[in-house]
Amino acid sequence: MIKNIIFDFGDIFINLDKPAVFKALAKFGYTEITPELDEIFKAYEMGLMSSDDFKSKLNTIFPDATPQEIKDAWNSILLDFPEYRLEFLEQLASENKYRLFLLSNTNEIHIDHAIEYMGADRFNKFKACFEKFYLSHEINLRKPNKDIYEFVLSENNLIAKETFFVDDTKENTDTSSALGIKSWNLIVGKEDITQLKSKL
Repeated sequence: MIKNIIFDFGDIFINLDKPAVFKALAKFGYTEITPELDEIFKAYEMGLMSSDDFKSKLNTIFPDATPQEIKDAWNSILLDFPEYRLEFLEQLASENKYRLFLLSNTNEIHIDHAIEYMGADRFNKFKACFEKFYLSHEINLRKPNKDIYEFVLSENNLIAKETFFVDDTKENTDTSSALGIKSWNLIVGKEDITQLKSKL
């Protein structure tokens, strides 16, 4: 029986335009993900560098862009957070049937932008639905590495087979499934988090 639900954030609650960052950076010379860029993105997502260092490193790679243009390009991935999803989550939380957790690969710039876009009150309403709110840059772990799932399970005394995880990235749900967590790889554009109960 499922007792715990772990949710991703991007494309589960807040809509994303994942190619937007690279389209924006293309104006400043981006052509493809290089090993250097991949390392920078992952390190920043794990909180291993500050936001200023992150922007500085990207500025070195894209010298024609200003720090503000880099920040704007980076935030272009973030779209809207539909109200009906927040209402769904608040209703689920009010039922007190499941322990709810958030587990997101994210970073300081994105979270700050999400709070600004949503408004602090609305963001806090969202955050209050969860028992714990795990952001990769705060815990220095990231999906799909199995240690991030093991960390959440261990810290909260969760049993894998009693836990349900939803994420839009198959690589992430493959890892959680391998650990015995029942997992839903939500297909963006075809499925929505409001269909959760049919998946449990």
